[in-house]
Amino acid sequence: MKNKITILGCGSSLGSPWITGHKGNDSNNIKNIRTRCSAHIRYKNLSILIDTSPDIKMQFRMNKITDLDAVVYTHDHADQTAGIFELRPFFWKNKKKIPVYGSKETIKLLMKNNTYCFRNIKGYQAILESKIIKNTFSIKKKNNSLSFKTFEAQHGQINSTVYVFKKIAYMSDCNFIEKKNYKDLKNLDLLIIDCLRKKKHPSHFNYEEALRMSSLLKAKKTIFTNLHTDLDYGELKKELPKNILPAYDGLTINF
Repeated sequence: MKNKITILGCGSSLGSPWITGHKGNDSNNIKNIRTRCSAHIRYKNLSILIDTSPDIKMQFRMNKITDLDAVVYTHDHADQTAGIFELRPFFWKNKKKIPVYGSKETIKLLMKNNTYCFRNIKGYQAILESKIIKNTFSIKKKNNSLSFKTFEAQHGQINSTVYVFKKIAYMSDCNFIEKKNYKDLKNLDLLIIDCLRKKKHPSHFNYEEALRMSSLLKAKKTIFTNLHTDLDYGELKKELPKNILPAYDGLTINF
């Protein structure tokens, strides 16, 4: 089995098209149909999910993912967490709690907003085990393990956790990274980075800022994710340098 990361969803908080049918400037290209941001890591026998978007059930079924060992969370916003209750079948299947990893603040808010997932309440059995991350941690299964290095990036008025593993970085929601953390992001094989829209935004990198970060960090390949409805896949593909790709739902990269 190949080691791979799959972009399960690459849309901004409302996806594309919106519930109203609005799809902005996007053409009818199927790659402009975007569910909310999440990603999946397949490493040897490990199955690791990054964030539980509201669309996670469809994303798993579309990508034929039938197992899950752990979840890592970037932050507590609804477009990254609202699908958390969809994890219940994996608890029933594995007959053990699913470990979920995140910063102290993220775990605190997850437990507050989804108490029944973490504690036995009125007939509901807890399905998740909280794991507060440090700067480095590993997820293990039998003889295999995947190590992560993490740091906090600014995401408007809150922080979002950046995950770095096997020369890959995932940062779906951010608008500022401290220079002291550049050392963990230089010369990666793959950089997956927030690129919300063309206009400036108070809590996300816009197009020009994402381009600048990609150039600065010198990753071999960069993928823009968290794409709003004004970013058309075909137009992005034409204008971006060859080493930068716009994400689309189901995009898979081997590592």
